[in-house]
Amino acid sequence: MSTPNPAFVPPATHTTRPDLRGTFGMAAATHWIATATAQSVLERGGNAFDAAVAGAFVLHVVEPHLNGPGGDMVAVFATATNPTPVVMSGQGPAPAGATPEHYRAEGLDLVPGSGALAAAVPGAVDAWLLLLRDHGTWELADVLAPAIGYARDGHPVAPAVVRTITAVQDLFQQHWPTSAAQWLPGGAVPAPGDLLRNEALASVLDRLVAAGDGAGSRSGRIDAARTEWAEGFVPDAIERFLQEPHRHSSGTDHAGVVRASDLAAFRASYEPATTAEFRGCTIAKTGAWGQGPALLQTLRLLDPLDDALLDPSTEVGAHTIAEAQKLALADREAFYGDGDVPLDVLLSDAYSDERRALIGDRASAELRPGTVPGVEHALPPVRTAEEAERAGAVAGQGVGEPTVRVSRDTTTPPAAPVEDRGEPFVAPDGETRGDTCHIDVVDRWGNIVSATPSGGWLQSSPTIPELGFCLGTRLQMTWLEEGTASTLRPGERPRTTLTPTLVFRDGAPVAALGSPGGDQQDQWQLLFLLRWIVGGYSPQQAIDAPAMHTTSFPGSFWPRTWEPAGLVVEDRLGDDVIAGLEARGHVVTRAGEWSLGRLSCVTRDPDTGVLGAAANSRGAQGYAAGR
Repeated sequence: MSTPNPAFVPPATHTTRPDLRGTFGMAAATHWIATATAQSVLERGGNAFDAAVAGAFVLHVVEPHLNGPGGDMVAVFATATNPTPVVMSGQGPAPAGATPEHYRAEGLDLVPGSGALAAAVPGAVDAWLLLLRDHGTWELADVLAPAIGYARDGHPVAPAVVRTITAVQDLFQQHWPTSAAQWLPGGAVPAPGDLLRNEALASVLDRLVAAGDGAGSRSGRIDAARTEWAEGFVPDAIERFLQEPHRHSSGTDHAGVVRASDLAAFRASYEPATTAEFRGCTIAKTGAWGQGPALLQTLRLLDPLDDALLDPSTEVGAHTIAEAQKLALADREAFYGDGDVPLDVLLSDAYSDERRALIGDRASAELRPGTVPGVEHALPPVRTAEEAERAGAVAGQGVGEPTVRVSRDTTTPPAAPVEDRGEPFVAPDGETRGDTCHIDVVDRWGNIVSATPSGGWLQSSPTIPELGFCLGTRLQMTWLEEGTASTLRPGERPRTTLTPTLVFRDGAPVAALGSPGGDQQDQWQLLFLLRWIVGGYSPQQAIDAPAMHTTSFPGSFWPRTWEPAGLVVEDRLGDDVIAGLEARGHVVTRAGEWSLGRLSCVTRDPDTGVLGAAANSRGAQGYAAGR
């Protein structure tokens, strides 16, 4: 995978970060402090799971605008003793009281984008603790020590956190006073580099550790912490706080429906990974309760095509890739959810051959899901932003994770904003069009993990004062309409966008990767896989290369709109390529030179034991480390 393919545009000779190489251990994450924490655990004898969990709890502290303990987490991993890929599901389900009827009775026709009515049962903390118990080696107290220290003593706040707090400070001051108390210390927005503290969160983590006092084993101490999280002071505080109505992004006030009994009923779980073959590699993803299989479907569509059609840096390559993604994402909308999804058919040769024939020379502006005999679902409403605005929706509930709205014409504002779902943005009412977090770790023994924690952003809903965090907004990925594959159903997981990846060759793991970015996570990872596996790019070259994604499918976040034939590109793709794409009918949004993609990865060569890592330089926050 190291020799450039002459069918591809040659990779850049200069990279923004080095391709790290070593034999001891590697970590890569979306914040340098989390990377450094994970690497410090490896240096002190911990394995990849100890390191990932320590780094993840630090991410709760240093990227509070992108994830928190009240959110969710999805991971895929393999161990040194068993290379079979396993998925960790830390995606909590809809609480028992989250019925479509309840939301409609509250005057809502979509799940809000901020406020506790959008909250699933928190899943991240239990998932990390379970992963640590079963595959780590360290005591919980040692793993949580860095996060507790940064929460209690403070960490230098990143500029992106400051921008987020600035955007929502009026909401906090006028409607969410508990959030103002935590995130506006002294009544003011902190400046970048100021020490930001969260004493309440530090106390929560201390109490989880203390719950294990007296237990006779390491696993017993971790299980005691899990029980305390699910059945002790945390769910009680959540239930009490959510009884009081608070402002949602609908502009109206509602109480939450998460109850202590919902937390008590949930435990994180392991699942087999869903896999597909591509060019001599096996790609491992979640099941169809996540969007991961859409990446596998896209790879199945592209696999037999000529190499020249798989280069994202050329007109024909970018066009072919975008058209394949549209077909897979249309199937995501029609079939994916936490139920019985016919993945055996969707990933089959016959189905892939039939769908591949739909890729033409022109950009499709249609939503074209396939048909599977015996499987019938209602398609949810499909609306453009203009149609949503005419229906009055844009003035209502809020967005979730990953969109920014930009105009293609800088002189005449459009009637409705164009969504590119790329660059992070937070609206004054807590609507979040931003990112999430990611962490990858590989150790010298061959343990490897890719994890995407998200949800529970500081702007998701009011801070629960005794806990120092709020709940997430993942339920906005469900529909209130009956009969769709992803209709809101109590006890079922919302179809999450969190989608980490493992890559295997000859049965051995060779890479862990992932990206923030909501609906774009797998679109950006696809570009990496094509450039690395087929194009012969190095990991850092693949991360640095110009990115793009389609918006020609219904978004997972409010207002759940789409832009027919929409294609968002980094300007570095080049004027000629962009003009060629427009000539093919793509509705192109230029997103700037370095604005799309948040990837990180770690690698391992099974033959030599050489490890590697690479990280995204966009946003000046992600970092890789290792030796």
